[in-house]
Amino acid sequence: MKQARLIAALVCAAGIACPTAGLRAGPTVYPTGVTIDRAGKTFDCFTLFSAPDGATHLIDMRGREVHRWAHAGLPGAMIDPALTGGQAGHVLLQSAAIAGESAGIMENRTVAEFDWNGRPVWQWSGREGTGGARQNHDWARLPNGDTALLVALRHPVPQLDGHVVDDQAIQEVAPDGRVVWQWVAGEHLDEFGLSPAGLAYLKEETGTPGAPNPWGYLEINDMRPLGPNRWFDGGDRRFAPENIMIDSRKGNMVMIIARETGRVVWRLGPDFPGSPHDADLRLARSALPRPVDQISGQHDAHLIPPGLPGAGDLLVFDDQGPAGFPRVALGVYVGSRVLEINPITRQIVWQYSAYESGMPPWTFYSSFVSSAQRLPNGNTLIDEGMNGRIFQVSPAGEIVWEYVSPYQGQGTFAGRSVMTRLVYRAQAVSREWLPRPIMAR
Repeated sequence: MKQARLIAALVCAAGIACPTAGLRAGPTVYPTGVTIDRAGKTFDCFTLFSAPDGATHLIDMRGREVHRWAHAGLPGAMIDPALTGGQAGHVLLQSAAIAGESAGIMENRTVAEFDWNGRPVWQWSGREGTGGARQNHDWARLPNGDTALLVALRHPVPQLDGHVVDDQAIQEVAPDGRVVWQWVAGEHLDEFGLSPAGLAYLKEETGTPGAPNPWGYLEINDMRPLGPNRWFDGGDRRFAPENIMIDSRKGNMVMIIARETGRVVWRLGPDFPGSPHDADLRLARSALPRPVDQISGQHDAHLIPPGLPGAGDLLVFDDQGPAGFPRVALGVYVGSRVLEINPITRQIVWQYSAYESGMPPWTFYSSFVSSAQRLPNGNTLIDEGMNGRIFQVSPAGEIVWEYVSPYQGQGTFAGRSVMTRLVYRAQAVSREWLPRPIMAR
């Protein structure tokens, strides 16, 4: 029930998307598990995700659960063994259940690293006197052994006329629990590229008593170090590996923060050139490369790591959910898309939408949550999170593997009990990251 409350809070937290999401009606009963598997075209791996049943699941290519942790995460993800001293099968999850605490969207009081057997080997509950970590949306284990956490921080923001909001911050936590570095979003609003109209809209939204979602006014849902990349290797210091990429779901922007100064050194959005009246055409356009026309409500922005097709490009799940300061125009037939963007030219060099699979746009849609990950053979693993659907697409857009999560959880939305299969983020995991040999098929 704790994870169900978390999921319900997440659904309500993205309430600006819920009216649109309600229009995307699905069948009452449909198949779960693996529904498509074109062997020879897939990249065989394991897939890890947290589900509304309160657990984190590791499945193989046939959809069989090969391991489970009795905790969920936002996100739930496995740590590269290179960052755990060679210990394979470690995950970073919520451990509120250990402390007997509830966990809401901004209220994960304790974050913990668990080993393969579910034993906590490290955990952190925030600075003394703060009432908990308040971790939300993302985390990252760093090469120096520290852990970067995206956390909530309630305080007045001067640029929002002093309104008290649940701001978001990045805290780097040493293994002994010391916070050794901090970045606070509200201290950098003048670097986010907000127009005068956008800032006025944000002031009104955060200053209106009883307004929806007074917390998380930016809803930063993604935070990770850039890591090695060809842009830095070519001399562009904006892309220093220790710099951090974030994206703001509500603000329609992706940014790079300089680790050394805390300043925004690269930004995509929040405003884009072009007509606001051609929203339905965004999905249909196929001529590539072309300038980025819009992102709205996006998630999981990151640079594709070295060694993978498209290395150095920005990969982002463009939800096309209602968002923006003020709200941007969305099409009648809107669907989601995954964009691969050259961060220097700011042009789309590859995209996936339902059109690429020969289907109408609304058949691929998640107005909030979701993720995308490039795979070694050029496929892309996509989590259509709102519907708990995880699938691989080829570079040409063919769906070569599809899995629908059977793991449900009950929560409350708008005063009513609801069941959901929501998957915030999915992660492809190679067998080399596991502590014992397990075949992917």
